[in-house]
Amino acid sequence: MGPKLPIAEWVEGLVDWLGSTFEWLFGFISSLIEGTVNLFSLLFHFPPALVLIVLVAFLAYRAAGLMLGIFTLLGMLLIANLGFWDHTMDTLALVMTSAFLSVIVGLPLGIWSARNKTVQNTLTPLLDFMQTMPAFVYLIPAVTFFGLGVVPGVIASVIFAVPPTIRLTNLGIRQVPFDLIEAADAFGTTPGQKLWKVQLPLALPTLMAGVNQTIMLSLSMVVIASMIGAQGLGADVYRAVTQLKTGEGFEAGLAVVILAIVLDRLTQHAIKMKPKGEKKH
Repeated sequence: MGPKLPIAEWVEGLVDWLGSTFEWLFGFISSLIEGTVNLFSLLFHFPPALVLIVLVAFLAYRAAGLMLGIFTLLGMLLIANLGFWDHTMDTLALVMTSAFLSVIVGLPLGIWSARNKTVQNTLTPLLDFMQTMPAFVYLIPAVTFFGLGVVPGVIASVIFAVPPTIRLTNLGIRQVPFDLIEAADAFGTTPGQKLWKVQLPLALPTLMAGVNQTIMLSLSMVVIASMIGAQGLGADVYRAVTQLKTGEGFEAGLAVVILAIVLDRLTQHAIKMKPKGEKKH
């Protein structure tokens, strides 16, 4: 069969070179991500638990109706009662940071991909690779470059979660009816005006579906990220698994499920909210 290709050695050599050459850049990225996580964590931990629960339940009621409002209220009260409130807020800070960074990275790439066929053809196999590679593999270079803690967990989550935002931003813009694009061109709009006033507003439902998937994928990484030092509900689940504490693992897993349902329903209905006084047709 011939000599084996030294792919492992090539990858390790590339990682070593990147680590030594761009150490300053990784340090800057680490500080930026850690600061963002701390900001979200402070935001979620600052108000008393009961105040935040009532506020989120009210937002859920306004976004999706009474049933989701009641579920959110009872679900978050249950999380607080089980003693997982602080860890849930830590998890939410990680998820929001991962989703925020994924949107910042994914939205421009999706727009660029929609406007340039070559970029789309280049990004498509790369996104396929990112979505099919086992999530555990991302932890190895993340730990190598950023050490243990929340930062490599966020980096791995972003790599794992950003493809839906890129794909669906691209899809949403490409699905804008061609006659509307022609009408915008006929009125003499610039490419920037056409993007912000025609394409993005019409693509917003599809774009929000991508953001929803990104948030869900970020949340799915919390348990994996706990293996490299990220705190939150994932650490509780991981500890319960390693110590064979079925009951505690079920409680922590239940908190993850409640958080996932609330985030999923809120992001699904956020784009459907109509301004006050707007008539439904």
